[in-house]
Amino acid sequence: MEEKLYDYMDWAEIEAVVYSEENHPRDILGPRVTEDGILIQAFFPGATRAAVHTIRDGKQTEMVCEDEAGFFAVLLPGKKIPSYTLIYWDGDGNQMEHYDPYAYPMQFTGQEQKQFENGICYSIYEKLGAHPVKIDGISGVYFAVWAPNAIRVSVVGNFNNWDGRAYQMNLLESGIYELFIPGVRAGDIYKYEIKAKGGLTYLKSDPYANAAQLRPNNASVVFDLGKYEWQDENWMKKRGVAQSNKAPISVYEVHLGSWKKPDDGREFYNYREIAPMLASYVKELGYTHVELMPVMEHPLDESWGYQVTGYYAPTARYGTPDDFRYFMDTMHQNDIGVILDWVPAHFPRDTFGLSAFDGTCLYEHFDPRQGSHPHWGTLIYNYGRPEVKNFLIANALFWAKEYHADGIRMDAVASMLYLDYGKQDGEWVANIYGGNENLEAIEFLKHLNSIFKKEFPDALLIAEESTAWPKVTGDLDDEGLGFDYKWNMGWMNDFTEYMKNDPVYRGAHHDQLTFSMVYAYSEKFMLSLSHDEVVHLKGSMYTKMPGTPEQKMANLRLAYAYQMVHPGKKLLFMGQEFGQEKEWNEKQSLSWELLEDKEHLQLKNYMAALHAFYKANPALYQLDEKPEGFEWINGMEWEKNLLIFLRRTRKKEDTLLVVCNFSNVEYDDFRIGVPYPGKYKEMFNSDAEAYGGTGVGNPRVKMSKKTECDERKNSITVKLAPLSVQIFSYTKPETGAASNKSAKAKTAAKAAAEKKTGKKGKPAGKTEEAVKAVKAKKTTKTAQKAEKKVSEKTVKTAEKKQGTVTATEKVEKAVKQAIDSKPVKTVEQTVDKLVKAGKSAAAEAAKAVEKYRAAADPEKKPATKPETKSEAKSEAKPETKTKKSTGMSKLGEELQRKFETEEK
Repeated sequence: MEEKLYDYMDWAEIEAVVYSEENHPRDILGPRVTEDGILIQAFFPGATRAAVHTIRDGKQTEMVCEDEAGFFAVLLPGKKIPSYTLIYWDGDGNQMEHYDPYAYPMQFTGQEQKQFENGICYSIYEKLGAHPVKIDGISGVYFAVWAPNAIRVSVVGNFNNWDGRAYQMNLLESGIYELFIPGVRAGDIYKYEIKAKGGLTYLKSDPYANAAQLRPNNASVVFDLGKYEWQDENWMKKRGVAQSNKAPISVYEVHLGSWKKPDDGREFYNYREIAPMLASYVKELGYTHVELMPVMEHPLDESWGYQVTGYYAPTARYGTPDDFRYFMDTMHQNDIGVILDWVPAHFPRDTFGLSAFDGTCLYEHFDPRQGSHPHWGTLIYNYGRPEVKNFLIANALFWAKEYHADGIRMDAVASMLYLDYGKQDGEWVANIYGGNENLEAIEFLKHLNSIFKKEFPDALLIAEESTAWPKVTGDLDDEGLGFDYKWNMGWMNDFTEYMKNDPVYRGAHHDQLTFSMVYAYSEKFMLSLSHDEVVHLKGSMYTKMPGTPEQKMANLRLAYAYQMVHPGKKLLFMGQEFGQEKEWNEKQSLSWELLEDKEHLQLKNYMAALHAFYKANPALYQLDEKPEGFEWINGMEWEKNLLIFLRRTRKKEDTLLVVCNFSNVEYDDFRIGVPYPGKYKEMFNSDAEAYGGTGVGNPRVKMSKKTECDERKNSITVKLAPLSVQIFSYTKPETGAASNKSAKAKTAAKAAAEKKTGKKGKPAGKTEEAVKAVKAKKTTKTAQKAEKKVSEKTVKTAEKKQGTVTATEKVEKAVKQAIDSKPVKTVEQTVDKLVKAGKSAAAEAAKAVEKYRAAADPEKKPATKPETKSEAKSEAKPETKTKKSTGMSKLGEELQRKFETEEK
């Protein structure tokens, strides 16, 4: 038998295995049927003895050592390969037993390989990488990696003493190396040992690994993604509506490692610990989404995750892949969407990562002018290679499918679009047309976005693109790139620079406020105040603001409100919502202790109120992408630092009038043109006392007047608070007034008819008296109600402004002005305040009130003039066109006319 066995030995192949240069080990290792029986060959480096244990009969057959390096072979009788295990003894006499890894077929189909070679195998991550599976009833892990230019690839790990000679992988035509290793389990760590042309041998982490070790270790970890049970069905069903372009979207950008730090000395919280804390906080403040800075595995904390080495693995800093799934699940159960930052633009040079993966520039370009970022020190993907595109496209789909990501925000898209991005002359190569556009990257982005939206139409694609590249959010059918939103970097830069100026000097920079509306509808924008604005000595949002601490807070409230009322979806980086004073540092927790200060707590509460208002008013989000959703009232008040505009839906009654005062000046009785006649009520004021502001505002409804302003026929006068955003709702005029007037006329006519005919035997004129009594009663109640709402502080201020005029003149003048320019309720308020103005004006105020009440009550006559019979008789007659004497002063008559006009 040994002689026959010797004849089957292929010594060249055996030498290739022994010297670890075999890329088709399944051709020699493992079982095969021969004329003389079943030939089984195995290689156990350093073993002194080996045997085959057949499972069915339990028989153990000794193997022949054909090479002292540890190559063994045996011929078993029969024509059918039995189920068996291999037993071997190492040099120390230790016995090991496992199933033969070369007894199992490859798991790739020909179609999958062809699709991968063409860059369209979008589920390739289900095969490449390390996957716990069962083959022929045997549990193990199927390993596969793309390394077409390697001489040999082996799986090494804690299961084979990291010996690259033991598990040499089989090369397929597609350049994929694969091998099923029985007995390897989830939790085992591994790498690929690659022998490159030239003989250099090195270790690489798995590009498709589902988990990795915590840095500074960098081995890949076997993980089974098939065990987690999701509980977010409700969110996933309604996600499409919650993330539509007509929905409110406000994003809280988070770096998980520094949002909060544990108090027990640990470096990080686990995903499962962070989830309920973050969900509760985000929900309290009213954000609709969180955006996570990259959670893909990365070696350097200081990169914030933007230099990725493990594209398919959530970072081990915060736990396992299932821990991260729990995090995502918790957010969804709280109706919070999760957007993941993703980096397809470049990757780091770490030798255990993708760089020179198989000894050649596999993922990157060979020419450093195409494959290197001199500014970042990173490498650029070769988007023209189908397998590289497949790696990235499948990765985006992977996060949406396996982790239920609600959106992908692509980092540094501009660097992908331009070949000369961040490069000097001579550091880049033009495209085939001589231009600087990266044609391969453009095709990649379109390819990715088309497939992603086909698979996940209700998930978001967001581009961080800082240039004027056209149609980033345009339709793919219209030569667009196909993103849902683009970060508005221009708005971010202009606005933050504007806000840094002292209000005294802001007028000279007014264009930085208004310019964003010139291009606001060229793309679908997200207004971002991101982490990039609070690092690298740029200071926090709080420290960017000028003035005293109180003014800084007022400016912050103004800034965040302006962001909320400006067209576009919203994003704010963590900590800025409560006025973080320190610049962000990834090694430190946010300054949560600041919430012990009243001012910072007020700002946090303000953000919650602002979000509640934002979500409650469709005008602020429903037509973000349509010019119809925005209209200037006055954008030219640069000297006063004012912006006045409308936000709209397609419903007239949803209209909001927005007044932004970027100056530190309070304006009284400021006239503003309005789009429609009717009532305007202040619904939100960033300068309210509850938020730490001055409290200047407009508590009463403003009725428009037919006074032209801002090129509009109707206008209102309002009080503008300093450093504020004030938002007014619109209510159309009550249509019941006209019908009431008609009803009264009919009643009067009926009373006259009854008087003539004596119908019903009722005294003539009684109907008219009843009408007058009801009217008098209603008006008196209004006056009495107004008397109760007296502001002593406002009264004193009003009295102070009267100057040196006598007390009587003060009262008369105040009432006269009110009659001329204010609604009736404001007249009531003015007079009532004067009544309470103080001892010096008490008598005069009382006289004014008497005149006022005489005007308000037609039934009441001056006490000094008794009623005569003729007067009583005239009252019993129907009304005529002849004006009768009221017995009131001139001031009272004017006030009476005011009542009649308002009622009409």
